[in-house]
Order: sequence, then structure tokens, then C-alpha cells
Amino acid sequence: MPKLVQRLLIFFIGMPLVLAFVLPPYFNHLTLHILLLTFSFLAALELSNMLSKKSALMPKPFLITLSVILPLISYFCGFFNFDYIFVDIAFACAILIIFAVEALSAKEFEKSNEKIANAIFCVAYAGFLPTFISRLSVLNHSSELIVLYLFFVFISDSAAWLFGMTLGKNNRGLIAASPNKSIAGFIGAYLGTIGICFLLKYVFWQDIFGTAGFVKLIILAVCVTTASIIGDLAESVFKRSSGCKDSGNIILGRGGALDSIDSVFGAAPIFYIIVRYIFN
Repeated sequence: MPKLVQRLLIFFIGMPLVLAFVLPPYFNHLTLHILLLTFSFLAALELSNMLSKKSALMPKPFLITLSVILPLISYFCGFFNFDYIFVDIAFACAILIIFAVEALSAKEFEKSNEKIANAIFCVAYAGFLPTFISRLSVLNHSSELIVLYLFFVFISDSAAWLFGMTLGKNNRGLIAASPNKSIAGFIGAYLGTIGICFLLKYVFWQDIFGTAGFVKLIILAVCVTTASIIGDLAESVFKRSSGCKDSGNIILGRGGALDSIDSVFGAAPIFYIIVRYIFN
């Protein structure tokens, strides 16, 4: 199937299905958290598979378990109205557990630093980052905010691809980690998110941003798009460093789970912080 057709199917069928899945607010957005747990598991699995190709790694089931526990704790914090500091404490405890396991189980220590660093990285990326999406579930207008966030990332990615395909032929190769990325694609990503931000505020969800002005809206769109692009580029670095073309092959036209959620996980803390503390 041509890549263009795959992209269009994902945009017009896959994206609405995901949005419909995460929209219901029942039981503290249970369906959203099922999706988060699933992708946390897949991300930890694919990331550990990539890391193990060229570097030492702790047992994969151990890393996957530590990763999945964090969004699970985050869900229960929201469901039972606990403070999300417990998620941060759990992450700190996971790091201490990694230290303890290596200190108590290792017989040789030449690659201990490598194993510990890889383990913390895997748990932080696949487990801790998605908890910032989970934290949106307790905010006012939680359903709208979650959909808005996913819209930002999807539109940013799609606009970057469209602008890159149509206008980026002669301005690619700017970044070695992803030579196919173009200046036109980056510009398209920013224009797409800024456009969707104003469209939602002034046409569909006028009350979601309250009295927020142009400056705050542009800050939100630009910061989330920048974080989304960095998340995408970082995953390209992971793959190149591991000698992989894709993180997996389970998603049509995208590759693995990481290839699809790199921007979603990467930009989540930025979106949460801006919405929580700048937009209050």
C-alpha cells in the first residue's frame, strides 16, 4: 500500500478512533488510561529491544514492569483524588530499585553504569512521561484538554509531513538525525498547531481557554510543537544509535508504537505545565 494512502487512512480513520477512545470521562478517563498503559508497555518493550542491540541492559520484564507501574499509579491518584506527588515518589523509588538490583545481583561491574543508565532512561521515557497525559484527567475541561493535546501533536505531525512533501524538496538535510525533515516541514508544523489552537478557541470551544489572549495561545502552540518535534527527532536518534529503521512493525504506515507516540510522550510535560500553571 502506498505510504500516502497509509498516512491518509491513519489521519481520517485512526485519529478519530483514538480521539473517540480517549474522550469519555467516565471512571477518571478509564479508556484513556487503558490506552496509556498499552502504549507504555509497547514503548518499554520496543525501547528495551532497541537498547539491547548495542548496549548492556537489565532484564526486559523488569524494565517493562517498572515502566507500566507509573501510569497505573497515576490513574489511581486521579481516581481516588490523591496528590500526584505519589507518582513522582514512585519514579524516585523505581530509580532506587534499579540501583539496588544492579548492586545486589551483578557479578561483574564493567557495564553496570551502562545498564543503570539504560534502565532509568527506559522507565523515564516509557513510564514517567505518559503520566503527564494522565494528570490532565483531573483538570477542568479534561476531555477537551486531552483531545486538544492530541490534536496538537497529530496536526503538527501531519502538517509537517504535508508541507515537507509539497515544499520541502530543496530544504531537507538540516538535521543529521532525520535527513528527510525539512525547513518547510517545521514551518508547517507550527502553522498547523497555531491554526488549530485559534480554531478551537474561537469556533468550537470558546470557554476552554477563558480570557487567554493571543500571546498565551501562541506560547502554548509554539512550545508544544517544539517539544513534539524534539520528541520525534530524539526517537530518530534512538533508532540510529541502535541501528534500527523502525522501532517495530505493528502500526500501518508508521512502524512500531514508539514511531507513533514519540511526539505524544515527549510533549506531554510541556503541555501539562503550560495548561496547569500558565493558563491556571
